[in-house]
Amino acid sequence: MERTMPDTSKQLIIKTHSILDDFNVQWNQKLGTGVSGPVRPCVRKLTGEKFALKCIIDVPHSRMEAKLHRMCSGHSNIVKVFDIYANDVQFPEDAMPKARLLMVLELMEGGELFDRISKERCFTERKAARYMKQMVESVRRCHDLNIAHRDLKPENFLLKDSTEESLIKLSDYGFAKIDDGNLQTPQFTPYYVAPQVLEAYKHQARQRRGIIQTCKPYTYDKSCDMWSLGVILYIMLCGYPPFYSETPSRLITPEMRRKILSGEFEFPEDDWQLVSESAKDIVRSLLHVDPGCRMTIEDLATHHWLNDAPNTQLHSPAIFMDRESMEDMRLAHAEQLTAMRMPENNVKLKPLVEAENPIMRKRKYTNSSFDEGNEDCDGPSCKIMNDLQLKPLRDIIAFCILPPKADEDETALNDLVTEAMKSDMCGVKLAKITQQWEWDGCKFQKKVDKLNFVHSVSQLVKSMTSSSSCTSSNSGSSDSANDTPDNQAHSLPFSC
Repeated sequence: MERTMPDTSKQLIIKTHSILDDFNVQWNQKLGTGVSGPVRPCVRKLTGEKFALKCIIDVPHSRMEAKLHRMCSGHSNIVKVFDIYANDVQFPEDAMPKARLLMVLELMEGGELFDRISKERCFTERKAARYMKQMVESVRRCHDLNIAHRDLKPENFLLKDSTEESLIKLSDYGFAKIDDGNLQTPQFTPYYVAPQVLEAYKHQARQRRGIIQTCKPYTYDKSCDMWSLGVILYIMLCGYPPFYSETPSRLITPEMRRKILSGEFEFPEDDWQLVSESAKDIVRSLLHVDPGCRMTIEDLATHHWLNDAPNTQLHSPAIFMDRESMEDMRLAHAEQLTAMRMPENNVKLKPLVEAENPIMRKRKYTNSSFDEGNEDCDGPSCKIMNDLQLKPLRDIIAFCILPPKADEDETALNDLVTEAMKSDMCGVKLAKITQQWEWDGCKFQKKVDKLNFVHSVSQLVKSMTSSSSCTSSNSGSSDSANDTPDNQAHSLPFSC
């Protein structure tokens, strides 16, 4: 069926009068925070309609972002741009007013897509297909206009409202660019980056170091967006990414880079046995290293799976439970992977709480003296001790959620639980959870439902960290709590 191509002839209209003439802006509130800074709520004075306000420094790159977003705006799966203002604005951190673009955007009240999935009680492959279909339509709009978004990730897909049938819309065009066949600047988020973008990054790095003197630039095209869609679909179906860093302190490691460049990923049996072959075929077609063989947006938009996916239940919401647990899992699993890759260095370090280190002894003595008599300890030593004692629980989360190694069996889980039980901080609370599967002090007498078990352990970690942070926040004075930059914003000069 022939589709009408969007009209790209409209010029970008930027208003130069003060935004305060038309809108009431709530400078001391945040709807979210992106690379460009906080997004704030605003209200149109004439109608009382609510919008979101994105503030970015007025430079050519920002004007290109505004232009491309405006071009795509108007589609049901793209966050709409209503107005753009060029004003001089002074925020608390500014010594003087700066030229900024103020983009008045559609207000998305439903939050991020993956946050919604984490709350689903029965998330099925059919629902994943319905969500994916809307994401595909948003990317199709961009590609119809020959625009490469270049930053497709779950955080950039937002829900219009909190209803079950809410629309999903694509946001944030900060990395978008017209695809003239010669995209060179590598812009990416590591988990979702396509091999060609990594190659471009490597090429530019070699040029900067002088390794390549004169050479044709390495280029790529909008097929990089299709790879990112493949990663997002993979995560929706199982809960974890196909490519991830093995080292907590590094966003992308040589091993992660190698796997992306070679397209090396797996479908672990435990998590993928119920997923349909059609869904797996789409993932394989999207995560194809050769962009010429990769599925195009038209191929994906017409694939039968988007409308005929089975209604099988997926486990991914249990892994999306909350971002803290996801980060705990990633860090703990990273430690395990690092140990697996260094078998020759079979060195086991003592936990800090057991180490007889003179510096740690001195620090412990100093902090304990300082905190003596304080029932709600909030010193640095408390935080270190809490993190260390929560680590056994985080190891359990990593073991239960991520794909098991080939030689793993139930004794590994028993060992992790035994270790966690030794903790004075969490042993008693964990014991209450393990009763359901008849823990006898050494092993489980009943087969453990890992999905429910890890949910309970993650909630325990969350409750313990939350209570710790609440103690921290309550310890500060009320005067200092109200003296944040955002709360000052409305009282400082705002010039337009």
